[in-house]
Amino acid sequence: MSRLAPALAAVVLVLALPARGGHVNVATVDGSINPAVADYLMKAIEQSEQDGAEALLLLLDTPGGLVSSTKDIIQAMLNARVPVIVYVSPHGAWAGSAGTFITLAGHVAAMAPGTSIGAAHPVSIGGGGGGDDDEEAKRDYAAEKAENFMTAFIESIAKARDRNVEWAIKAVRESVAIAQDEALELGVIDLVADSQAELFEAIQGREIEVVGETRTLDVVGAQLVELEMSALGRFLNVLASPDIATLLILAGMLGLYVEFTQPGAIVPGAAGLVCLVLGFVSLQIIPFSWLGLFFLLAGMGLFAAEIFITSYGLLFAAGVACLLFGGSMIFDVPEVSDLNVSFWSVLVPAVGTLAAFAAIVVYAVARGMLRPQVAGTYELVGLVGRADTALDPEGSVFVRGEYWNARADADVAVGEAVEVTAVEGMRLRVRRAASQD
Repeated sequence: MSRLAPALAAVVLVLALPARGGHVNVATVDGSINPAVADYLMKAIEQSEQDGAEALLLLLDTPGGLVSSTKDIIQAMLNARVPVIVYVSPHGAWAGSAGTFITLAGHVAAMAPGTSIGAAHPVSIGGGGGGDDDEEAKRDYAAEKAENFMTAFIESIAKARDRNVEWAIKAVRESVAIAQDEALELGVIDLVADSQAELFEAIQGREIEVVGETRTLDVVGAQLVELEMSALGRFLNVLASPDIATLLILAGMLGLYVEFTQPGAIVPGAAGLVCLVLGFVSLQIIPFSWLGLFFLLAGMGLFAAEIFITSYGLLFAAGVACLLFGGSMIFDVPEVSDLNVSFWSVLVPAVGTLAAFAAIVVYAVARGMLRPQVAGTYELVGLVGRADTALDPEGSVFVRGEYWNARADADVAVGEAVEVTAVEGMRLRVRRAASQD
């Protein structure tokens, strides 16, 4: 019994020590800020509150996104009952536009080396440069209104988290962007960390305020639990990309265009319909411009018109211009989003491919329409046969190996060559062949 006493004492001592069962939930955002991402992050915060996580670590790399989705995320972060640690990573990541707001809203804001933050101005790629004075004034007013709103929004976030308010305002009004070292120097973020382990070591024991209560971070050695986006969320996140949405719309219109010019193909029409449905689902997620969509439809309409109207390629060229113009402005809604289509890397190649394919279809259809008919009764027009009986003016003729009732414009003797000029039901209209004149 005396030999067991030290072992029992050690067991009791171990049981008396507080268990380190803590964990840190990890959420990853790598792409645009949209409703699917907002839902994912709000659920991540809620789950972290419910399962007693030490903190929620948000790994962020985004070029920007929708204002409404950003607002939902910020509201959830500012009211979170669990510490939210925003870490702009990996190396080369960017907390651009909406990402700037989210980084500033974290209880702890950190960046990896080689990252950047800023450029939060709600810009418009296709704005200005046209229209009457009233339209220009309305556009300027909308842009100013959006800028003032975003300025007030980011100022309130910076004040709530005790970060550099002056720089935050410049990020919106002047669209400034800075690297991680300057962000740390200016008090935009709390620290620069090369890895998650280094980040946790740096913030271990730090006291932060969470909904009016002081919390001490205890994250070193905590278990990391990855929170994954749902399958539906991942699907909607893909559709929420302006590039994907534009490609789906163009592919859908191309499929219907092929079906329209080649009736009965079925597969292109069915595939085009599916792409259009998915494209319109994207338009329900991302704010879009009706004018841009109109130009896309007009472009395809001009492609179709080229088949029936001889314009020597002018209608086709106008269609290409409409597609490029419409595609560049369909998601140009600066008041509510800073997302847009990648013009050179996505839109131009897509429109070029579509135009090349449409040009082949136009050429094939036009060539087919000009070719003489080779099937059916109407291909008899222009053929030469012989009179089987006298035509005075009606009788029988032998054409293309068949006997037909016929009516002649003038009397024709038996055996004379006749030329078919028209098909009238089951009777041919003929005339004496030119060689017999």
